[in-house]
Amino acid sequence: MDERAAAAKVTDSCAFKAGFSGIAGFGIGAVFGLVLSGIEFSSPVDTSATTKQQIKQVFKDMGAKSYSSAKNFAVMAAIYSGSECMIESYRARNDIYNSIAAGCVTGGTLAARTGPKGMAAGCAGFAAFSAAIDWYMHKDD
Repeated sequence: MDERAAAAKVTDSCAFKAGFSGIAGFGIGAVFGLVLSGIEFSSPVDTSATTKQQIKQVFKDMGAKSYSSAKNFAVMAAIYSGSECMIESYRARNDIYNSIAAGCVTGGTLAARTGPKGMAAGCAGFAAFSAAIDWYMHKDD
């Protein structure tokens, strides 16, 4: 097996796709969290503190929100990408049903702490969102 075939085998694996998506999701989540933390600042600012201390507090809060968003996006992206790849490998087809099933797995997994009703709602909601995005992305095909 030559180097190109070995590299292709690694990059085509579901583990690689899930890991890469998790890393990309972390980056996107960090940017998204940073933007949203600039819009919604909920931590109280100590008005008796100096301007430098207030700025430091604001940046610390922005960093914490950005990191939290980054972790959430990373987990969501890794679960979705990994489950979609495994479903596609099992079915040996590339169609909208892979996205719907992966959305259901992702939504259900992310809502696992809420119990069966929450998992069902998460499954349905994420599956519908995945179907809508997949349909929009492939409507011209």
